[in-house]
Amino acid sequence: MDTRTNPARARIARLREVMHQRGISAVLVPSSDPHLSEYLPGRWQGREHFSGFTGSMGTLVVKDDTAALFADSRYWTQAEAQLKDSGIELVRIPTGTSLLHLEWLARQVPRGGMVAVDGDVLGLAASQQLRNALAPAGITLQTHGDVLEAAWDERPALPQARVYEHAAPHAPLPRAAKLAQVREAMRAHGATHHFVSTVDDIAWITNLRGADVEYNPVFLAHLLVAPDQATLFVGAGKIDPALQARLAADGIALADYAGAAAALAALPASSVLLVDPRRITLGFREQVAPGVRVVEAINPSTLAKSRKSPEEIAFVREAMAQDGAAMCAFYAWFEQAIRPERPFGPVSEITIDEKLSGERRKRPGFAGLSFPVIAGWNANGAMPHYRASPESHAVIEGDGLLLIDSGAQYLGGTTDITRVWPIGTITRQHRQDYTRVLQGTLALSQARFPRGTLSPMLDALARAPLWEAKLDYGHGTGHGVGYFLNVHEGPQSISKAMTEPAMAMEAGMITSIEPGLYRPGQWGIRIENLVVNQPAGSTEFGDFLEFETLTLCPIDTRAIEPGMLSPRDVSWLNAYHAVVRERLLPLVEGEARAWLLARTEPFAG
Repeated sequence: MDTRTNPARARIARLREVMHQRGISAVLVPSSDPHLSEYLPGRWQGREHFSGFTGSMGTLVVKDDTAALFADSRYWTQAEAQLKDSGIELVRIPTGTSLLHLEWLARQVPRGGMVAVDGDVLGLAASQQLRNALAPAGITLQTHGDVLEAAWDERPALPQARVYEHAAPHAPLPRAAKLAQVREAMRAHGATHHFVSTVDDIAWITNLRGADVEYNPVFLAHLLVAPDQATLFVGAGKIDPALQARLAADGIALADYAGAAAALAALPASSVLLVDPRRITLGFREQVAPGVRVVEAINPSTLAKSRKSPEEIAFVREAMAQDGAAMCAFYAWFEQAIRPERPFGPVSEITIDEKLSGERRKRPGFAGLSFPVIAGWNANGAMPHYRASPESHAVIEGDGLLLIDSGAQYLGGTTDITRVWPIGTITRQHRQDYTRVLQGTLALSQARFPRGTLSPMLDALARAPLWEAKLDYGHGTGHGVGYFLNVHEGPQSISKAMTEPAMAMEAGMITSIEPGLYRPGQWGIRIENLVVNQPAGSTEFGDFLEFETLTLCPIDTRAIEPGMLSPRDVSWLNAYHAVVRERLLPLVEGEARAWLLARTEPFAG
């Protein structure tokens, strides 16, 4: 690439002009928006626009003479390629929650300098961490104003997708009942008002869905809950009159999306406002009048929506069956397509994306994908968040391992599954790596633990078989999953993250189990199922939980190294495949049925 015409270089240069005009020493560009979302509408994809790095997480810092992108191991290979010739340094951080960029700023910015970041996209908790890092170094923090706006030509506008209702029977609990739950929690905190900005919380509370954020059925809005009324701040025209009337009947009034800050500023001095410091931006917190007492605690809806009801879990089981049937149809086609004679022509990672997504679209209740399909052949599979493109993708030929991570949104649930398939002749090293990852998946899947166990405490169960061989992986083991909502949701996280009380495991929580192993330049392995916490009985030591595996798709046994699985693991795997066969056989026919029968044959060990 000609560095003189690299788009990132030109954009960074324009940003530096604005910085120079305003006396700014450094600009911090987080991967964030006013709702602190993981997946961002185009208007707030500033980090991607100015750096060229398209990963879903990362932090960009631009100084007058240097620029750095901070990313964890899931993105290192991708970032190296996308940052080439951009003039931006890749700083490798251990985890996505690392604060290394704060230390970098404190070292790199001179005393008396100024760091600018848009307070409207900076989390309240993150802003305190930033101040604590910069103040001792004598660095000023500027959070008013969006520096990117002046340097970003043709910045995308706000999305305009319509909002629709997630109705019964798939929404078993009416929004009036959900508002009552939220108000009960408000009273417990002594709060008269509660401000919510996280879009999945708002979608859950209101039983509304949208399409403002790719792959997540949510819409941009803020919600202010008062004792007898709630105000939904949403774009004009996004909610039709009939739905507006139904919302009004449930005590929800509409207001302009841009009016949320003014509504906070207008709260009476006698108000007590409940906000979640991890789920509200500094900009909104600063709008609250000094006389209003603020209570900081986790959003009540974040806890409530993580605990799926029995009715919701029943719908999730149905969605998993439809998803599994779609995968059977795809994999049956795929195994035919990669025969030596290539009856359908070359098969690439792009083909896999198209065909698998096409099979899902045929299933009842399908509403969209839950994230971009990750189809990684051999070395591409070693990049956990790899995504093939028309410009850069691999053709499936030769020998090796194919990793496919995919998922969908259904009216009755959200799916996320990863499988690895051996193609041609694989080596003993392939099989050993695959089996160790499978051991981790099975070890955690069979766990039983006290109710209230902090989810990060379970992380080591999946890593232990890999640690035994001095192996590890750089991402978390499991994330919460929404109910026809975001594929990543909290508060639980099976990871190395620091624990907090909200991460306590409770019945009804749906979480992924997805240990992995990645050998850069060679292959990647990840085996992922979704599980739900179910009661496992009580003893004198308390109430216990166990996992019910929800995902329904065969786990390929051809890549298992003989003799490595324990009898307990073999028994679990065979029992799982018996369930997969029983649940999916009524939904498949022809080649898909034959494929399912073959791939669920008992494994001898």
